[in-house]
Amino acid sequence: MLSPSDWSAIWLTVKLAGLTTLILLVIGTPLAWHLARTRRWWKAPLSAVVALPIVLPPTVIGFYLLITLGPKGPIGQLTDSLGWGTLPFSFTGLLVASVFYSLPFVVQPIQNAFETLDMRLMEAASTLRATPLDAFFSVAIPMARPGFLTASILGFAHTVGEFGVVLMIGGNIPDKTRVVSVQIYDHVEAMEYAQAHWLAGGMVVFSFIVLLLMYTLNRGIRMPKI
Repeated sequence: MLSPSDWSAIWLTVKLAGLTTLILLVIGTPLAWHLARTRRWWKAPLSAVVALPIVLPPTVIGFYLLITLGPKGPIGQLTDSLGWGTLPFSFTGLLVASVFYSLPFVVQPIQNAFETLDMRLMEAASTLRATPLDAFFSVAIPMARPGFLTASILGFAHTVGEFGVVLMIGGNIPDKTRVVSVQIYDHVEAMEYAQAHWLAGGMVVFSFIVLLLMYTLNRGIRMPKI
C-alpha cells in the first residue's frame, strides 16, 4: 500500500504538473502564435531553442539550469541580490526547470493548431471591426482548441514523468522536491519493490489514460471550415 511519503510525493507531483502546465499555457500561447505566423529569419533558431528539451538528455538540461540558477549563475546572483535566495533545491527551482523542460510539449501542439487555421476567418472578423486581440481570442483560440487540449495533456503528463531534471535541480527533499519518479527510485534503491510496484503501476495506468484521453478528444473535435 501507499505510505504517507508516497502520498506526499503524489501531491507534490500533481501540484508541480498543474502549475507548470498553467504557466506554459500562458507563456506558450503567444510564443506559438508568433512561430506559426512569422516568416522572419529567427523562426528557425527560435523553434530550435524551443525544441531543445526533446533531444537533449535531461541531465544536460539539469546541469546547465543548476549552473544558471546557482549562486554563481546570472539568475542565481539576481535572485540572491533581491533577497529571494537561490532556486536550486527548492520547489520554485523545480517549477522553473519543469517549465523549460516541458516547453516544446505545450508550444508545438498549439503552434501546429495555429498553422492550420483558416486565416479568412480572422480577416472576416477584422471586417466586422474586431481588433487583432479580439479576433485572436474570439476566433483563433476557439478554432485551435484541439491543440490546446493536446498541449495541456502532454504538458501535464510530461511533467509528471520527469526524473533527471527534477533530481538535478530539486534533489531529493521529502515534502519539498521529492516527486513520484524520485520516490520510485528511492524504493528501488532500498529494495522496496512492493512499494515501487504501487507507484510504478499507477504511473503506467496514468500514462495510458492520458494517451487515451488525448486521442479520444482529438478524434471528436473537427476544425471549422468555410
